[in-house]
Amino acid sequence: MSEKVFLIYGANGFTGRLIAERAAEAGLKPIVAGRNRAAVEEIGGRLGLPTRVFDLDRPEAIDEGIRGTALVLHCAGPYSKTSRPMVDGCLRAGASYLDITGEFAVLESVLARGSEARAAGCVLMPAVGFDVVPTDCMAAKLYAALPDAVRLELAFTGGMKPSPGTAKTAVEGLPLGALVREGGRVVALRAPRTRQVPFANGPKFAMSIPWGDLASAFVSTGIPNITVYTVVPKNVARFAPMLRLWAPVLRRPQVVSFLQRRVEKRAAGPSEGDRKTHRMWIWGRVENAAGAAVEGHLGVPEGYELTVVASLASVERVLRRDIAPGAYTPSRAFGPDFVATLPGVEPFRIEPELRVAPP
Repeated sequence: MSEKVFLIYGANGFTGRLIAERAAEAGLKPIVAGRNRAAVEEIGGRLGLPTRVFDLDRPEAIDEGIRGTALVLHCAGPYSKTSRPMVDGCLRAGASYLDITGEFAVLESVLARGSEARAAGCVLMPAVGFDVVPTDCMAAKLYAALPDAVRLELAFTGGMKPSPGTAKTAVEGLPLGALVREGGRVVALRAPRTRQVPFANGPKFAMSIPWGDLASAFVSTGIPNITVYTVVPKNVARFAPMLRLWAPVLRRPQVVSFLQRRVEKRAAGPSEGDRKTHRMWIWGRVENAAGAAVEGHLGVPEGYELTVVASLASVERVLRRDIAPGAYTPSRAFGPDFVATLPGVEPFRIEPELRVAPP
């Protein structure tokens, strides 16, 4: 196995292609791979990169596809279907596995396999993109500032335009409903939580969502109560509770397939101009049992741009063997300040919450 050979699986997808292009610009020579031969070979030929074509239905095909690689950066969703077979293959091969998912159930599944990773001598690290690097690092920074925190809130805004793959994954998540972590367990609420979030670029209305930090932030901090918010129009929040009633229908395979075909046609992802100019804003707050609280703010590049730079920085660090074999969140692997080392990221602003004394 070469110490530096890595493979990008799903390189023909929107985000995988961006990562492959940036890797080639940096002089790296990853193997680009996926299920669609024509698309994979077009990318490989255009970028001058080696290619492999294999699907994830048969273990022997995966074994042959990742043979000789030290690391797989997995970019082919939906990860609820594709992650486990690729993780299994990496464990058999002793190759490290990184992905860019934001699905909390996938994060829980991968992070639970640390003992297998140690036995295989490899690293398992899900969510090394916008999902969940900035929010995971924010959670770890806030926890360091208030180690007895019992409640964590995270939020982000910036108006990312979803890629086809992200939109299709979102369809699969519709029946999940209003999930939060309470008392260490992920639970479903009757309706999403809402609040005004005091982002650095101004307060905005936000709604709770079943984001990956329900898994990653819990592993990174141990804080038992976690809610993650994103900015939405108020009418979306009013409609959201109805999803509980429609959940049985939305789980039907034929309904999922129909909705995914619809959103795939409409979702094109952000333009190059959007990726270079748009900003995302991260907010976080922790509180302990006595009511003391700390807030944090962070400004980062547009989400897909951040995913490109964060995933490649993660690949580089794992290939350097900066961390021992095991399963990690980004902040547990590289430290809470990892996101601040990435280009275009503003410094953290972490400060005690200001309370106005009653008159």
